[in-house]
Amino acid sequence: MPKDWSAELSHVSFRCGSCRATWTGAPDLVEPAPDQEHHPFAYFAHCVKCGEENQPQASWERALLKAHQHSTGPRTDAGKAATARNLEGHPTAEEALRTRFNAMKHGMAARTATYFPAKPDRYAFCARCEVDRVWCSQQAACVKQTEIFLLHHAAFDKRDPKVLASLHADLQATLTAMLQMAIQEVLGEGITITQPRVELNREGDPVTLTYLDQQGKRQYIMNRQANPAIKAVTELVTRLGLSMSDLGMTVRAADAEEAGFQGRLKDDEDTRESLAEFGRRMALATEQARDQIAAAQKRKAADPVLVEFQARGQS
Repeated sequence: MPKDWSAELSHVSFRCGSCRATWTGAPDLVEPAPDQEHHPFAYFAHCVKCGEENQPQASWERALLKAHQHSTGPRTDAGKAATARNLEGHPTAEEALRTRFNAMKHGMAARTATYFPAKPDRYAFCARCEVDRVWCSQQAACVKQTEIFLLHHAAFDKRDPKVLASLHADLQATLTAMLQMAIQEVLGEGITITQPRVELNREGDPVTLTYLDQQGKRQYIMNRQANPAIKAVTELVTRLGLSMSDLGMTVRAADAEEAGFQGRLKDDEDTRESLAEFGRRMALATEQARDQIAAAQKRKAADPVLVEFQARGQS
């Protein structure tokens, strides 16, 4: 027999429409809802985070109550047998390949908890995390960090660095964005930073150094130093492989490339020939050379001067 969901609930899950907080507790207000056949009650509670009054029951829990009420499963022997047959042949090879890291995923949370235990809103990266805080607090470890741990362990298990391609692409994009912001900062402040020079007097108090110019006006002695952001820019350029030498755009690289083509004519797709075509052309040239040699020997034998010279030698 299915469970009767018509009785009033003592604890309900709520979702605040203002701050998006989710919590479970006793309702502050219960109203009859006879139009809901699956559960004739509507629940409301004050938000535990922002104090917004009369926030409704979470929509997913209302849908779950309706699903439980309408879901009965197979009742006849034929229906139960049909349900059992649905499991025949499963899991397939593809399903096994897809789910083989399930045990690893559940165990990975315990290992990740060593470094990143679940602490909602207590890490710096929590401010930009979209995971529900109540659900996160019920986990053993940070969900986002567990995903990163899982990806790395899967990559080492399969010995396939492509598993980390999306993660490294995001990291590369983030570093490039940081490089652009650092360059904008340098351009805005300038490559040098000028500040008044300050030293300690005999009493140990800081004093700004000044002097009087020829017109009697007080002038400050200034210190000039390179913008410290320049070092960060150069380090990011080197780490990202974006220097001119890394990109092959230096004068030396261009000269070396041109030197490799010295003594050769620059060809294009229309003038290139394949190895087979070159072989056929050389074979034809060899046959023509044999005919040319035979013709030259025939002309030599018929040369009158040579014939007369040979005749004189024999006499």
